[in-house]
Amino acid sequence: MEQHVKKSLDEWKAEIEEILQEIDAEYEEVKNELSVYTYKFNITKQVVQSTVNPDLNRKIRELYHQPFEEKFNDLKEYIKELEEKKRVFQMFTDKIDKVTEKEDTPQLAIAQTE
Repeated sequence: MEQHVKKSLDEWKAEIEEILQEIDAEYEEVKNELSVYTYKFNITKQVVQSTVNPDLNRKIRELYHQPFEEKFNDLKEYIKELEEKKRVFQMFTDKIDKVTEKEDTPQLAIAQTE
C-alpha cells in the first residue's frame, strides 16, 4: 500500500476512534440515567399497584408513573440507537484495519523471501 494512502487511512481511523469514544461516553451517561429511571419507574409501578384510592392512584400516575415510563422508554430507545452507531463506526475501523493489514501482508511476505 502506498504510504500516502496508509497515512490517510490511519488519520481517518483516528477520527473515527474519537467518534467512538464520544459515543462510548454518551452511552455510559445514558446507561446511568436509564438505571435511575428503571428504579423510579419500577417503584412508582409498585406503588400504583398497591394503592387502592383511585384519586390518589390517578395523581401518582400523572405526576410520576407516566413521565417516568416515557423517560424510561425514551432512554431505552436511545441506548439502542447508540449501540447501532457504535456498531457502524466500529465497522469502519475494522474495515480500515483489514484493508491496511491485507495490503501490508504481501509486502512483508515478499520482503522475507528476498
